[in-house]
Amino acid sequence: MTIHGPADGWVALPDGRKFWGKAGAAGLLVVDASSRILLQHRVEWSHFGGTWGIPGGARQFDESAVEGALRESAEEAAVPRDALRLLFTSVVDLGVWSYTTVVARATTPFEPVISDRESEALEWVLVDGVDELPLHPGFASSWAKLRPLIGQPLHLVVDSANVVGSRPDGWWRDRAGATDRLRSGLEALALAGVPAAAVAADPDAGLDTWWPEISLVVEGRATGAQDPDAFSRVRLVRAAADGDSAVVDEVVSLVGSARVVVVTADRELRSRVEAAGAATIGPAALLDLLP
Repeated sequence: MTIHGPADGWVALPDGRKFWGKAGAAGLLVVDASSRILLQHRVEWSHFGGTWGIPGGARQFDESAVEGALRESAEEAAVPRDALRLLFTSVVDLGVWSYTTVVARATTPFEPVISDRESEALEWVLVDGVDELPLHPGFASSWAKLRPLIGQPLHLVVDSANVVGSRPDGWWRDRAGATDRLRSGLEALALAGVPAAAVAADPDAGLDTWWPEISLVVEGRATGAQDPDAFSRVRLVRAAADGDSAVVDEVVSLVGSARVVVVTADRELRSRVEAAGAATIGPAALLDLLP
């Protein structure tokens, strides 16, 4: 049953603790190109007033955590939705109440604006300086887990020949066409998000969903596949020689700045990319995720 109406209000846990939001709560942690995150200095009269945290608040009964975080950050700090690229969500689930941190990267610079009476100030704070502030207890308990993940977004490197060849969809007649179909499915997946448990999840961080960037490595006749548009999360990598070497080169270029997961069933290639610092999953695991 869908519940409608205001979700503002306290939820009490059996141990006496109280949390705001009858449908749970969500907040937005946005990081910019200068490794700063947007923080809100809460007014003294608010819950845990005087502390610093991220814009957020109670979700409505009929909205997702992402929708709630984006709405609240727009209401409290005038954060523009079209300036953000989603990275991942982390959930603190207490059974009768949950809080979802939605992490995003600012793709376009913007200055926050105090848009309601809950903020004393809004500031971009360097990641290295966050711990020097008096933090909201809930944010403080999550920050240690979230901080290392901010600089390690998920990047999938897909061995196109291996994945396309794993299902009989006519690829032997039209390799480029089959690759285009895979690319289209990957673009939809990147927009919808990937369950964290399916791609080398970190169980201690409460990760729920990743929004990955994807490198689709193609070789031979598949190099005739169409390029994605400029705003796509999928990038076509055309191998100059053999596809396996191109996959390894892509992994080497990404490890250190991303959490890299290679999609292939090739045993030798799996060994090579794992030695380079990537995790691996098989084609079936990826195909099960495609819309």
